[in-house]
Parts: sequence; structure tokens; C-alpha cells
Amino acid sequence: MYALIDCNNFYASCERVFRPDLEKKPVVILSNNDGCIISRSDEAKALGIGMGVPLFQIQSLVKRHDITVFSSNYALYGDFSNRVMQSLFQLVPQLEVYSIDEAFLDLRQMPYHDLYALGQDIRHKIRQWTGIPVSLGIAPTKTLAKAANRYVKAHVKEEGVFVIEDNFTADIVLAATPIEEVWGVGRRYGRFLVSHEIRTAFDLVQMPDAWIQQHLKIVGRRMVRELRGEVCYSLDLEPHPKKGICVSRSFQNTVIDVLSIQEAVATFAARCGEKLRRQKSRANILHLFLFTNPHHENDPQYFGSKVLQFPTATNSSFDLVAMAHRALDLVFKAGYRYKKVGVMVSGIVPENTIQTALFDVHEPKRLKDHRIFQTVDALNRTLGRDKIRIAAQGNGPSTHQAFRSPCYTTRWEDMLVIDERINFRGKQVRGSLGRSLQ
Repeated sequence: MYALIDCNNFYASCERVFRPDLEKKPVVILSNNDGCIISRSDEAKALGIGMGVPLFQIQSLVKRHDITVFSSNYALYGDFSNRVMQSLFQLVPQLEVYSIDEAFLDLRQMPYHDLYALGQDIRHKIRQWTGIPVSLGIAPTKTLAKAANRYVKAHVKEEGVFVIEDNFTADIVLAATPIEEVWGVGRRYGRFLVSHEIRTAFDLVQMPDAWIQQHLKIVGRRMVRELRGEVCYSLDLEPHPKKGICVSRSFQNTVIDVLSIQEAVATFAARCGEKLRRQKSRANILHLFLFTNPHHENDPQYFGSKVLQFPTATNSSFDLVAMAHRALDLVFKAGYRYKKVGVMVSGIVPENTIQTALFDVHEPKRLKDHRIFQTVDALNRTLGRDKIRIAAQGNGPSTHQAFRSPCYTTRWEDMLVIDERINFRGKQVRGSLGRSLQ
């Protein structure tokens, strides 16, 4: 049996750990530059706030229902994710970290016969140790576990655990799972299946093998076998390097001057370099895109995009920033009000298997850059992001975050302070820890 453990409303739950006064109250988390809603508490969902809705469109709703708004605080969320995963490593023999708030657990060697009780035990310990509420779906395959976890949130959220142990319970879950929500079904697959009157996962598993063999590709056929209880995917215990890395942001206000865009592009390219070095990879291709605000129909609209290739794969932020600026020069047009810019790198290869050119004379420079950025990355990990930066990135903050919470667990000056008199063996003792609670 496998289990999928999923943190409930993860970003909102992280904020509530240090703000218990927000329990049972609506909370929303914003994207970078405080643009759109990217996470909502259940109470906010009940008010009809959808994912991806711009904040300015729901300002009246925020005031009417006293909704608490937070800017995204990825340092806090990343630390809580690590705490949850490290706690799980103490509870199960093996697990696959699937995303920042999800993990697949291998329960096949667990000494428990009551899987529901085991799930509840894991759930309660994670809540006790980290403060994060979680849900578990347990089933014979990863795809069924994913469906069971969705069933928990839709139908038995208070229980927090659902186990598929036989065909009867599997059919209940599959019949309640829309085909578009099945793990592995994308938009194109979803439209195709609905056009054949396949609207739920149960409809799909009832289709004849010959039809599935004829109409679905190998990934689709494996998905059906998993839904029928046949294991096709084992745990992936080693994370794979990313095949593409993209860093993009929407500007808080539309931008017309090229200097501001150049600084943003330099910051995003440098961030791509940092991520490449972290996974010990290099990139062969850089893709830059730049566009105006499609919601401002009265403004002239423009979308610019350029793909450039490096002579030799690189992870040097110097090379990435220079190439990104070159791409920007090719796509930027004056007279437009730009809303978003992004940098993406692809053609990613391991840094120890680089194909160099026949007359490559830049290898000494790459070795020098490698030593420089080893030092820069180490300093930034200690002192904070972008404390050491390339001059082209400018001096201003890269994002606008008016509602960001403190980095309670990753920054000394943001630690909570408890200043309270306590009675210890009949004596009054004053203790002081961290940052003041209001």
C-alpha cells in the first residue's frame, strides 16, 4: 500500500502556525508583487474566492468579511515543507517528496494491520510536531492514493484519512473523481475522454482493453492499470534535476522604461543560475518573454519572445545575465506598458558532462566564474538572498510585498519573543525568547 500525504491549504496553514488567532477565519496568500490569490483557507473558499483572482477585484470582499491577506513568504513555506518531510522520514521507511506540500509514503513494510489507524497516527504526529494539518489517501497504487486523497478533501475532510482496501471502496472513489482530476490526465486528454462520454475515473476503468490500447498512449495505459490496482509506478526516491527552469514576475504597476525591465531580467537570469548551480547543472538555451497587460484592452498589446543558444552550456550568472540582456534588446519595443517579463533556461545537462566547442577558449573563464559563484552562493545562503548580487540587478527589492509575515523560523531578527512571568517552584521568573507576540 502507498499513501499520499498532502498538507491542507499549505501556505495559509504555515501562516496560521504563528497566528493561532486566524484559526477558522478567512486567509488568502498572494503571488509575487501581491498580484493574485495563490492559496486560500477553507473559509476563504467558502466566500467564493477563486484561485488566481487578482487582489484588486476582491477588495470589497476583503473588507466586508475581514479577510486576512498575506504576501507570499517562500522562505517560511520552504522551511515548513522541510520540517514536514523530515518528520515523515522518522515515521515511515521510505518516501518520495512529490512537491512542496505532498509526499508519497511506502507503507508496505509498516508493522500495522489497521491502515486507517496508521494514517491517523501519522496525521496527528505531523500536526503536533509541525503545526500543519494534513490529509492522507491510502491505496494499492500511487494513482489510486492520489484519488483517495482528493476524496478525503471533498467528502471526509474532518476524518482526514481514507483507505482503499477493496474493489468496492475503489469504485466509490473512482465514481466521485471527475476525469479531469485524475492524476496524469491533462487538458487534451480530458477533452478527448469527455468527448467519448468518459466523465469519471470509474467510466475510464470500465472501458474495454482494446479501446484503451487503441486510443491511449503508453502513459495513459499505465494510468488505467494503476486505477485498476496494478502497480506501474514505484517510489522515486531520488529527485531528478529539472529539465527547465523559469523565473518570471508581474510588475506591481505597468512599466515603460527599459532600465527597470533590464534590472528585473538580470535578477531573474541570476536566479536561474543559482538554481542551476544548486542542482549541479548547466543550460544550453535561454528563452526571454515580455508582454503587456491583456486585461487593459485600451492599451496597445504586445508579446515579445526570443530564444538564444549558448555556445557552451553554462550556469554562470554572468553569462546568463549577458544573454538575457541581449535577448531583451531584440524584443523590447518602446511605447508599450509592460506587465510581465520572464527568463527560462532549458537544454539542461549535468555540469560534469559538457560538450565544448572545438576552438573553445572560454574554459578558464568558466572555471573562474565557478569559483566566484561558489563563494557568492555560500554567502547568500548565510546572509540572505541577493546580499551579494550582480550590479546589473540594481539595488531595489525585486518584488513588492506589502503584507509579508516575518520569517519566523529562518531569520534571527524575526524570531518570536515571549516575555511572560511564570511561577517556578513558588518563585516568579521572567523569561524572554524571540519577538513580541501581540
